[in-house]
Amino acid sequence: MIHIYTGEGKGKTTASLGLALRAEGAGLKVFIGQFLKGKKYSELASLKKLKNIKVEQFGTRCFITKKPSASDIALARGGLARIQDVISSKKFDVVILDEANIAIHLGLLSLDEVLDTVRSCPECIELVFTGRYAPPALKRCADYVTEMKEIKHPFKKKITGRRGIEF
Repeated sequence: MIHIYTGEGKGKTTASLGLALRAEGAGLKVFIGQFLKGKKYSELASLKKLKNIKVEQFGTRCFITKKPSASDIALARGGLARIQDVISSKKFDVVILDEANIAIHLGLLSLDEVLDTVRSCPECIELVFTGRYAPPALKRCADYVTEMKEIKHPFKKKITGRRGIEF
């Protein structure tokens, strides 16, 4: 089945990691491809300790706040190719495309190529997409769509992200 965690609120990646943890506990194998991410976030230290979860990052150490560079685009496209290889190998039961929605929104990934990836995915694999701005066409393909809505966030008070909470 296809899962989407999207919206302006906090918790999209966190929700997908919760699903990954549940799957790992049930003996399933999980692949997490992180688009736009190249920094060592705190969750990576925990995930390394779990034998059935593999994480690869397809981004630079900088968060994209302006027009993506050629390097950003190449990393994302290489990441999608890697995801396609992972899916076709059938070695993983759950495949998470973290921040793929925003990668599509920023033009790093082609929506058509992502939809082709979804269509070619065997039914035995759960695909999970996270990130703001999930495209309507992807939402239509999904079995689960959850939208995180921000009601209140410390960033509005100029409180920066805290290690172990936001990163």
